[in-house]
Amino acid sequence: MRGTGARTAGSVLAAVLVLVLAACSNTPPPPTTPTPVAESTTTPPDNTSQIVVGVDDVAGGYNPHAIADSSTVTSALAQLLLPSVFVPGEDGSPVLNETVMRSAEVVRQEPFTVAYAIRPDASWSDGAPIAVEDFDYLAQAMRTEPGVVAPAGYRLISGIQPSEGGKRVEVTFSKPYPGWRTLFGDLLPAHLLKDAPGGWGGALADSFPAYGGPFAIKTLDLARGEIVLERNERYWEKPAAIERIVLRGSDQANMVGALRSGTVQFTIARTDATGLDLFGRLGPSVQLHTLARPRLASVLLRPIGGALADDQVRAGIAALIDRDRLIEEGAAGGPSATLRADALVLPPSDPEYSATIPASGPPAAPAPERARELLTAAGYTKEAGTWSRDGKALSVVLAAPGDQEPYARIAKELQRQLVAAGVGVRTVTPQPRELFANLLAMPATPGADERPGTGGSVGVDIAVVPLPTGGDAASTLASTFGCPVEREGQSGPVAPANPAAFCVRGLQPSIDAVLTGARPLADGLAELEPELWRQSVVLPLFQLADTLAIGQGVLGVTPGPPLVGPFGSAVDWTRGGAR
Repeated sequence: MRGTGARTAGSVLAAVLVLVLAACSNTPPPPTTPTPVAESTTTPPDNTSQIVVGVDDVAGGYNPHAIADSSTVTSALAQLLLPSVFVPGEDGSPVLNETVMRSAEVVRQEPFTVAYAIRPDASWSDGAPIAVEDFDYLAQAMRTEPGVVAPAGYRLISGIQPSEGGKRVEVTFSKPYPGWRTLFGDLLPAHLLKDAPGGWGGALADSFPAYGGPFAIKTLDLARGEIVLERNERYWEKPAAIERIVLRGSDQANMVGALRSGTVQFTIARTDATGLDLFGRLGPSVQLHTLARPRLASVLLRPIGGALADDQVRAGIAALIDRDRLIEEGAAGGPSATLRADALVLPPSDPEYSATIPASGPPAAPAPERARELLTAAGYTKEAGTWSRDGKALSVVLAAPGDQEPYARIAKELQRQLVAAGVGVRTVTPQPRELFANLLAMPATPGADERPGTGGSVGVDIAVVPLPTGGDAASTLASTFGCPVEREGQSGPVAPANPAAFCVRGLQPSIDAVLTGARPLADGLAELEPELWRQSVVLPLFQLADTLAIGQGVLGVTPGPPLVGPFGSAVDWTRGGAR
């Protein structure tokens, strides 16, 4: 993790960049200069004007479209600060966000075209209008950048046309896309980001250059572990009932103490068995809820470049893995322990979920003898407890995103299992953005077996990472298992279309049929999932989940729609209730 000084300097540079870009554009200048990032914060005299929320951590990045940045705080900030075309309704289905949009509707079937009408008064906090360029910027990034959340629907977009001064947007698709309502959530300020140093890779790394929601950041203090948000004075809709929201990083024990004393009004955090017990002891004065998150903790056995490109070797490695033990280690007795992911597309929290994992054998359970058969058939022999072929030991590179949990803990247990079975393991822990945007996006090099220390790039064979789920299930399927889009005149190595580097061209027509609505999702999954399990590429473990604990000093906080959480209703929160 980067030092605080580096983050502070980066944030100050980002603030300077916003002013420079605004000066070079035709947009109005920003309002009064905000309080500098990392400034010390003090509790205002009137505590009824703020709500304090306990969270695990406030450290960035904050791009809700980057898998690497996925966290409870990133999701919360996106809901509080960024505009979306659709927002989840009570049941989780998309509902038009009338605070930003006048309408959004399909206007043509051939080619499939959706027209979006943006409210004339919808604008960013620096005065620039929310307009077509924000749609175009997001669509371009989602089509071309690696490590993004659910890009499959965006990859169907063939054109974006403006009208009415940029306030009407017509989006044309190469094929029909029934899931179009899940697109263009959490729009980003294109006028400030499109030419910024670092490009998409640096977008929202340390803070936000502008806001298009009901709140704005007053201070972002990583040293104190605190983010203070205040009402966005440029917001054109109903102002928030509360003046400020404070997100305060803490651990489980301190959150429990803060709830008991009333220092925080509610907490939302990753918990283990100890944490659940501590929160449970608070009694009926605190409401407890389990919030499933739209991520699956997963193990990726990547068929790219190294030993795992061999189907037999990959299946053999999968047969050595004790998946139950990985789930036990990662869930640690917390709420995720009841959300085992035994299907590849639908998450356990989905009403339509049912297990599709094979009833016996790998990956449902380890099968050492099956592993021996497969590795022997691939030309390996086990001597002195180590698998080798042609005098070279079978070795893999195992990656996890930095020190993030539960992935670091799962990776450690997986390394132990494979080493005990005779497979060499080199574990690397790059920063999350480096892992998803670079290491997991490297094109395949047929026959290559580059490893750290050999002068080549780090080829990641196995990764323990979060994979997006929820939303449009057809897009989840296509984004997780789809092939790269074939482009005319394309030559040379092609970057993987997904973090697992999975592509079987023979399955692509069936995946496309589900994505475009030509085939019902249930029928497509019934055909595809058995074959995807046989590929031994993605081994889902469990769905991530948080514990929401609501104290008595706040009104209006609810668990929110499925997979979303409480922050969508923040404009209506107030202080109140017995304490």
